[in-house]
Amino acid sequence: MARGPREGVRPAFRQWRAGRPFWGGLLLALGGVEVLLTLKASLDVILHVGMQGLAGYLLPVVMLLCGVLILFNPAQRLFYSVIGVLVSLGTWLTSNLGGFFIGLLLGMVGSCLAFGWLPDQEPRVSRRRRRKEAQAAKAVAQPLEREAGRTA
Repeated sequence: MARGPREGVRPAFRQWRAGRPFWGGLLLALGGVEVLLTLKASLDVILHVGMQGLAGYLLPVVMLLCGVLILFNPAQRLFYSVIGVLVSLGTWLTSNLGGFFIGLLLGMVGSCLAFGWLPDQEPRVSRRRRRKEAQAAKAVAQPLEREAGRTA
């Protein structure tokens, strides 16, 4: 059976994800969705209540929008993440304590991850791999030291 087209989807998504602050944008968008889902009143009731009620819907929508924009426009991630932090903090006052703190925390963590993401950073090497490389270098260096001691 030919599995050609399916083999290219996962590596392509992995490469796309590596070029942007994926987890930061996703967490910020999920925080906005969570805050929106915790709001119970319909939009008609909110419009009659006034501006404070409208902000309860406006701020989570801005959180969601910032998260999506971080995913699809990573060049402007710093601006979107700063706006995301400020809006996440604003939901604490306007939207059921920031979606009962869950949406607030998701938005804050996602914004911080997006702000701290560096596009051209080399992937970190795990401690186990560094230890193996050091042991391999040490194993190569020991016979060379013995030969140097014999010739001197």
